[in-house]
Amino acid sequence: MKSKALLLLIFYLSVNCSSSTNTPIDSNQSLVVFAKGADIGWITEMEAAGVKFYDKEGTQQECIKLLKDKGINSIRLRAWVNPAKGWNNTKDVVVKSIRAKNAGMRLMIDFHYSDDWADPGKQFVPSAWSKMSYTDMRTALYNYTKGVMDTLKLNGITPEWVQVGNETNDGMMWEIGRASKSMANFASLVKSGYDAVKSVSPDTQVIVHLSNGYNNSLFRWMFDGLKTNGAKWDIIGMSLYPTWAPEGLSGWATVNNNCLINMNDMVARYGTPVMVVEVGMPADQPAMANAFLKDIISKTKSIKDNKGLGVFYWEPQCYAKWQGYGLGAFDDSGKPTVAMDAFLD
Repeated sequence: MKSKALLLLIFYLSVNCSSSTNTPIDSNQSLVVFAKGADIGWITEMEAAGVKFYDKEGTQQECIKLLKDKGINSIRLRAWVNPAKGWNNTKDVVVKSIRAKNAGMRLMIDFHYSDDWADPGKQFVPSAWSKMSYTDMRTALYNYTKGVMDTLKLNGITPEWVQVGNETNDGMMWEIGRASKSMANFASLVKSGYDAVKSVSPDTQVIVHLSNGYNNSLFRWMFDGLKTNGAKWDIIGMSLYPTWAPEGLSGWATVNNNCLINMNDMVARYGTPVMVVEVGMPADQPAMANAFLKDIISKTKSIKDNKGLGVFYWEPQCYAKWQGYGLGAFDDSGKPTVAMDAFLD
């Protein structure tokens, strides 16, 4: 019969050496492991529609495993409050989160605070909150965020990162949270989300996310305003899509150079790390996408004191213009293109 001491040692090892902890520290315990990520919010909807995924030999593979084989170590998932078709609601997010955990992936949850897409052009209040006062809306945001985090925790999931809002260039939950009308309102909404996340998981890092990572003036305006109005964040997140950049920025190399300048400025100005949480390039130009990805990964890694934390591709598994989206990184036969090889380096 095992001694009590031996039993305690076995228990200690099982808790502290489990591979499911997905620690972000490397084997030398000296550097935070760079996040090479993929947003796969569409994955369950794609699979329900019969979409299949294949390796380069044409063998069908489960998508997360396929991405992991291409160097991806982190998964990002969007969360919608009450979507009409159910996709990206809390139940769907939990299903995908469990799959990510079981594959040994780190996890980011992206709260849109909407029933559908939220981005720089639209930030719709969830329908159930639309008639609320500002005070009640803030409380609803807190309770919803905490509820999702609690549900994940009950299922053994602790996200490493959480976004409070998606591409909030002018705030969220318009008009009441539109930053250009009331930065104070937006800052208070961000703080409610931040506090809700920390109440469940103090170690989870909270991200405030804007698009157009090449636009330093936008980021200074937003984060100066949030800081002045008492908002809190742990990481500054940004999207970077050269295809959609203004004509004055000629080519992805210029976009990436401007993004590097912005990232360095954000770290110096606010003292918080940065992360590129969305990138994408045309699926039919994989060689260019590979060059773009290698460059932005290298530039993000170059940030002083390892404060460039990662790069995430937005829906790389999309192919054959799934729902009209053409910036994935799989070809029309459902195989990863050479673009994804950038994450192997």
